[in-house]
Amino acid sequence: MGVALLQSPGQRGGRPLLRPPSIEPVPGRHPGGRLLPGGLQVSDATTFRHEPVMRDEIVELFRPVPAGWLVDATVGGGGHSAALLEAHPHLRVLGLDQDEDALAAARERLAPFGDRVRLAHVRFDALGDTVRELNTTPVSGVLFDLGVSSPQLDRAARGFSYRHEAPLDMRMDRRQRRSAADIVNDSDERELARILQQYGDERFARRIAAAIVAARPVTTTTELADIVRDAIPAPARRTGGHPAKRTFQAIRIAVNAELDVLPTALDAAIDALQPEGRCAALAYHSGEDRIVKARFRHHATGGWTGPSHLPPPSDVHPAVRLLKAGSWTPSRAESTANPRAASARLRAVEKLLQPTTTSEAPA
Repeated sequence: MGVALLQSPGQRGGRPLLRPPSIEPVPGRHPGGRLLPGGLQVSDATTFRHEPVMRDEIVELFRPVPAGWLVDATVGGGGHSAALLEAHPHLRVLGLDQDEDALAAARERLAPFGDRVRLAHVRFDALGDTVRELNTTPVSGVLFDLGVSSPQLDRAARGFSYRHEAPLDMRMDRRQRRSAADIVNDSDERELARILQQYGDERFARRIAAAIVAARPVTTTTELADIVRDAIPAPARRTGGHPAKRTFQAIRIAVNAELDVLPTALDAAIDALQPEGRCAALAYHSGEDRIVKARFRHHATGGWTGPSHLPPPSDVHPAVRLLKAGSWTPSRAESTANPRAASARLRAVEKLLQPTTTSEAPA
């Protein structure tokens, strides 16, 4: 992967920076990740702000972990990382993100923590390689805050939102070539329907896919939103929020391969943890949550899929314990204050001190 160390936020050559340096966006395909050598313009960083979801719960989850590095696999604007660094002096943070705007904001927000922070411009499936190449060990925690952030939705030019006029983009990492426009205009009708159904749970996937194909070329977000709205029967449009919500979610997931790389990233996170370290994941829709639940359960059972009343083979060794059988959800007050947090589901596991048999693992 060839990951190089990024200097601590707010420093260059050992001296504090008055402001983060600017760089031009890096063109070309995303080859698996490279470090952000500076950041985007300060005006971009300062506007990338959002309130971290379930911040207090996450801070408490990582309180008992041993000293070491916490990998914030989706550092975003640095909100969770800042809260964790402030609350837990025994932790340092390695922040990963494929979005340049997010890293620029994280660099600025986390600058007061100096060399307790490193940032890398990589997608989270490069977690294991990045930890090894930067030697950020031992790893005491890993946090995933999945999906798209409020600043990404609110920036019209990024093309994530059906509410703003913009080119069809939706790339988290703008170094990659394929955008939403490519999927919308180049996929055949069957493939479009599959994407909408699999990633958006869209029950009118076939109707929408047919309407998109008939209307091509489609070039803007509002044009796509109008096509989707008109393809859905009028009675169904009256409930469930904006008619294009599921279509935009599905296309965004497909553009960024979000669900394809998540299992690999979760496995790498658990492998990287030291004993008593913890991995937590915030998911916002059923596709993400199903994957998190399945991978955590796999590692908590050692992969044993046999009947629960039969003893597992002697070579089955769970790697983690589930910290809760189900998931945590935001408080009513948080959901009211931040409606985008309402769908969040938080799951977490703790790395075991040594391999155990599944009969010794917690229920």
